[in-house]
Amino acid sequence: MTKPAMSVADLEEFLNREFPQAFHPGSGLSIEEVEHGRAVVRLAYSEKFVRPGGTISGPTMMMLADFALYLAVLSAIGPVALAVTINFNINFLRRPDQRALIADAAMLKLGKRLAVMEVTLYSEGSEEPVAHVTSTYSIPPNSGA
Repeated sequence: MTKPAMSVADLEEFLNREFPQAFHPGSGLSIEEVEHGRAVVRLAYSEKFVRPGGTISGPTMMMLADFALYLAVLSAIGPVALAVTINFNINFLRRPDQRALIADAAMLKLGKRLAVMEVTLYSEGSEEPVAHVTSTYSIPPNSGA
């Protein structure tokens, strides 16, 4: 197994420096696990994420998925701030519970310029997925990937 290019501590330091508006103590985001090309992220439950009808909103789930995907990319290529999403497709599978969400993101293929990935979202404590995402990231040239 290949060692990740960035550890949990490395990712937290990078995010605090490069994206403090998104990753900060009040964001509810925590990095649970990192392997090469894989990241597991937790989003703490908050009533601010609930939409009318009593479910966690789609945009909240999309944000969590994209965040986890970004970490999966960084775990494979290192600290490249300008790796960006160029395609994002989500299937909402079932209504999430009003509790924390877990995102499990994994690299499917890593090339020199593109990374193809998937992420599955779960309500904490449940094995049934609430959403599935496929995504492609663009990796800038000369990034060392």
